[in-house]
Amino acid sequence: MDEAQLKRVLEAVLFVVAEPVTFKRLCEIVAEADPSTVKRAVAALNAEYAASGRAFHIQEVAGGYQLVTDQALAPWVRRALASPKPDAVSKGALETLAIIAYRQPITKAEIEAIRGVDVTASLDTLLERKFARVAGRKESPGRPFLYGTTTEFLHHFGLMSLEALPPMAQPTIQELDDAPLAPQAN
Repeated sequence: MDEAQLKRVLEAVLFVVAEPVTFKRLCEIVAEADPSTVKRAVAALNAEYAASGRAFHIQEVAGGYQLVTDQALAPWVRRALASPKPDAVSKGALETLAIIAYRQPITKAEIEAIRGVDVTASLDTLLERKFARVAGRKESPGRPFLYGTTTEFLHHFGLMSLEALPPMAQPTIQELDDAPLAPQAN
């Protein structure tokens, strides 16, 4: 294995392994190279990273080697790893979103008929969060907006497509025969 290939292999291994890799393990992985060549390759990689101003380097940590980011970049890395603000929406907005997802395209009046309440605030929230969108206008008097879901909705809820939505439970009506009859007063 030539030096260029050795450096590529070492870099790949250190890139994908989350914890430090012992020198012994690195040597086992690249058995084609002797230990002194492996040590020189690690040093050469670090020199290349430093010369090109890379955001990372190989560091000896806890008895092994690990690819780590430059400490000077810690504030930005911390921001990137910080939990984003939750995309919390109200229960009412989630109910509205479910109706849109299963019945789209649907008008505001149709959603309100199903929910039994005004959905203006819920729709505004869903549009602002890009979970819902105006999908057109209905061919009826007043030409009301039709609402549908977005790719952001699919992404947020981990769906490949609308077909991946769980099946909607169909309400059943218990037969009168099955229901216990209350005694009638005479």
